[in-house]
Amino acid sequence: MVASQVHPLLRDRVAGLSPEVVRLLGEAGDAMTGGELERAAAALAAALALAPDSTEALRLSAQLQQLRGEHAQAVAILREALAKDPRDAVLHISLGVALQSSGENEAALSALQRACELAPDFAPAWFNRGRMFQLLGRPAGAITALHRALDVDPGHLAARLLLASAQADLGAEVQAAANYREVLRREPGQPEAWSGLAALDAERFGSDDVARLQQVLQAPQPTPRARIQLGFALARALEDQADYRAAFRALRKANGWRHRQLNWNAASMCAHVDAMLAAFAEPLAGAADAALGEQVIFLMALPHAGAALTGQILAAHPYVGGVDESPDLQRVIGEESARRGRPLLQWIGAATPADWARLGRDYLARTGPVCRGRPRFVDAYRLNWRVAGVALAMLPGARVVHCRRDALETCFACYRQLFASGHDFSYDLDDIASYWRDHERLGRHWQRLFPQRYLEHDYEALLAEPEAQVQRLLAFCGLEVAPACLAGFRHGPAQARTALRGRQPWPREPALAARYGAELDRLRLLLGAR
Repeated sequence: MVASQVHPLLRDRVAGLSPEVVRLLGEAGDAMTGGELERAAAALAAALALAPDSTEALRLSAQLQQLRGEHAQAVAILREALAKDPRDAVLHISLGVALQSSGENEAALSALQRACELAPDFAPAWFNRGRMFQLLGRPAGAITALHRALDVDPGHLAARLLLASAQADLGAEVQAAANYREVLRREPGQPEAWSGLAALDAERFGSDDVARLQQVLQAPQPTPRARIQLGFALARALEDQADYRAAFRALRKANGWRHRQLNWNAASMCAHVDAMLAAFAEPLAGAADAALGEQVIFLMALPHAGAALTGQILAAHPYVGGVDESPDLQRVIGEESARRGRPLLQWIGAATPADWARLGRDYLARTGPVCRGRPRFVDAYRLNWRVAGVALAMLPGARVVHCRRDALETCFACYRQLFASGHDFSYDLDDIASYWRDHERLGRHWQRLFPQRYLEHDYEALLAEPEAQVQRLLAFCGLEVAPACLAGFRHGPAQARTALRGRQPWPREPALAARYGAELDRLRLLLGAR
């Protein structure tokens, strides 16, 4: 299929309908695009009154329900439409999207597979199947589907961008860079492609990239997010030219743009930590079974503090089922707070050992698939540090590994990264330093309360003495030394892939602060670093 041609599945959506119904469907589509959902609902109701068997009117009605957050209703409408025309691949795609929004992931994949079977020459079917695989953390499946989409339509830029992202997740950075570069060849200012390139450790920007980015940034951008992505990419490109002063100026500007979009309150975070310290002045009377949760290893870390490397080491052990970054612990706590009608800090003092055991068993039921029947698994969710005391009340047998790294390098690495979501503290140096201090003081408190269940794991020590530090880590986790846990240090990062995010193994955090010299003096002062 030539990219400029309209596929019959799209061209014939309103074939056989009266001009008035076609007009109403067009009005509904325009209204949904503009966020006028009530106007869209009225137009669709009128269209269905005139053409109750129109599968296109039903598909758009389901789309409206999706926009309203009524995903189950959308699924029901699409099933009604498919009963009328079970061979409509577009309906199967819409059903797959609605099922995914409803949390029915395997059913969504089946619907998208059916769309691909019905219309193997329709790139959107393969693209949506690839997107679904990527959302589920299955990049190998995504790559297969996205290659099919590009076989059908080489100009499908969204498929090529997603393919590059999936390749990067599997450590295939050369292939990922080639696809990002191909997108930029076709669309020189594409911000996702520039941002993706900047995230590849193996990619090196040239002076021509700096010039192109500077030129693109002078033009109006379609969204504030696009400008921010380009700004961070420019900082990385300047860094690759060893122009650290200009790189820091670009970083400061891009971080400022992002900071102004957010509403981070460092004082509020500090007060929350104060309240947590007060609530946990001493260990709580947690679950009575001291062995409950012995399979769980919680990683506690700031971004770029070595948790990825630690997770890789543990995941390589044959007795470790996997590494999970899902917020299951936070969901358990949140649902209990909703049940009690009070936030966590207002009910933890009233919770009984039986309550904590109930919550611990709920958590273990949710995370059972990660464990895969093995003696250990790793919970690496990014906010574990805030609730480690709660976790150990629920799961007295669990262990907490606090991954620590040089404060200046950790904080500057956060400042250099544009996160996809979360980490709102990281776009202002004062906020970063404040967050680091809160993290440190709460970490010291957890260590004092739970000295037998808490391990400080130092990133620099790990790199300097990998064998000794890995042995110490495994012993704390109740695991025998396994050769696979040291393989990355012996053979280097090209030999395997990380279980944490599918990226290259044994991920090293680059030490860059010294290169920026005086540009980081303010951050050094805020951290009390020399």
